[in-house]
Amino acid sequence: MFIRKNRNRSGSVSIQIVQKVNRSNKILKSVGVAKTPREEELLTLLAKTELERLEGMQNLFVEHDDLVVDSFVDSISNNHLQIVGTELILGKIYEKIGFPTSGSCTYFRNLVLCRLVYPGSKLRTVDYFRHHLNMEVSVYSVYRFLDELNRELKPIIEQVSFEYTKKLLRGKIGVVFYDMTTLYFEASEVDDYRIPGFSKDGKHQQPQIMIGLLVSSQGFPIGYRIFEGNTSETKTLIPVLEAFQKKFNMDKPVIVADAALLSQKNIDALNAHGYKYILGGRVKNETEAIKAKIIRQKIEEGKPIEIKSKNGRLIVSYSSKRAHNDNKNREKGLVRLEKRVKSGKLSKEHINNRGYNKYLKLSGEVNISIDYNKYKADAVWDGLKGYVTNTSLSRNKVIENYSQLWKVEKAFRISKTDLRIRPVYHRLKRRIEAHICICFAAYSIYKELERLLKYNAIKLSPEKAIDEIKEIRQLKYVLPKSHAVKNKILQPNESQSALLNMKI
Repeated sequence: MFIRKNRNRSGSVSIQIVQKVNRSNKILKSVGVAKTPREEELLTLLAKTELERLEGMQNLFVEHDDLVVDSFVDSISNNHLQIVGTELILGKIYEKIGFPTSGSCTYFRNLVLCRLVYPGSKLRTVDYFRHHLNMEVSVYSVYRFLDELNRELKPIIEQVSFEYTKKLLRGKIGVVFYDMTTLYFEASEVDDYRIPGFSKDGKHQQPQIMIGLLVSSQGFPIGYRIFEGNTSETKTLIPVLEAFQKKFNMDKPVIVADAALLSQKNIDALNAHGYKYILGGRVKNETEAIKAKIIRQKIEEGKPIEIKSKNGRLIVSYSSKRAHNDNKNREKGLVRLEKRVKSGKLSKEHINNRGYNKYLKLSGEVNISIDYNKYKADAVWDGLKGYVTNTSLSRNKVIENYSQLWKVEKAFRISKTDLRIRPVYHRLKRRIEAHICICFAAYSIYKELERLLKYNAIKLSPEKAIDEIKEIRQLKYVLPKSHAVKNKILQPNESQSALLNMKI
């Protein structure tokens, strides 16, 4: 016996239970006709139950005629269907990491899971409580919780995340990656926390804060710190490192950061505090003597060179792929510059050494042109990348460690896009801190989901997996004889079934 579905031209689906007799199929039961996908799911469930009964399994209904089926389908309302995938999968990951669940933390747990499946405004959070938890809450109750969120929760969340990351790395965090980003606010007012400053989002006129994020290899989160919006990026590194080292009782790790933190003050501070570092180097900003050495060496791909500098070792590598991209970007910059020169709208104020404006030159009083010789001479740097380090690691190991810095950049990208950490609509400092704490916990779950998908050989991205998870539904029904209340997960598709069976 098996279930057969016939799709009509009108789009409706007739569902039957069929038995093969000799070489022909005999219809044992016509379960019904579904006009919508939800009706199809329900009738398929009924057909499976009837098939079990016919095979000697437990009886679900007293009688199974079309009238009973239609009556049952008519009785189903939204209250009988609940989205349970989030709790069954993401909820288990939340608990596996070790985030708190008791008391008011139950509310925190729900807000974190909501951030993963319904990122956005707190109005969407209300929708999550309704559809996933069958709970009616107001947006004001969410705001009240954010107001009351114990400030001690942030260090707890960080501690749990750190311990879990340490466990995944088999007890040793030898290298950490640090980066900063800005979060802007949809608000016109500023205060002592939200202050205009340089924005990586291009929102220079809007109030903002800055976040320093520390992650381990593979991008697993360790912790974060919030700074006022006008804090210089170069002034955040040492305070963050010292705070986390003290908090987690860590040995001094090797610090990996991009060229934005390559200031002499930062390097002096790192050396003074005994830190080892790998920083992105700006080879074109080196002394003329060092630049001449680099050019003379004619660096080959896969054979980085090393030059002694005042800050330790300057390692320089060459990549043909990077050279292609550098050349392409210079050409694009030149085309844009030529259009601006041709427009006649450039003035003396545009003559600076930033970006591709460095190719501009001023002759006479008002004649602005492009220095093509300078443009061509710049090609010698195409494909070259510098790394400044005071470690004793091999050249290739230094480059390998630095190449993982994109994982912290990816962490910010995930937080800003998939988790919608920005823009921030909150005004009060305590709500801002609560919002970021929720997003940090959500990112921890996101990263663990990513790891589990790979471990279980499920070929889905975390984004696609979450899309499937939030479509897993459960039917709640009452048996007519015993009046027992039953819950049944509706038949999952192949991807959903893999996620439900995933080893967590």
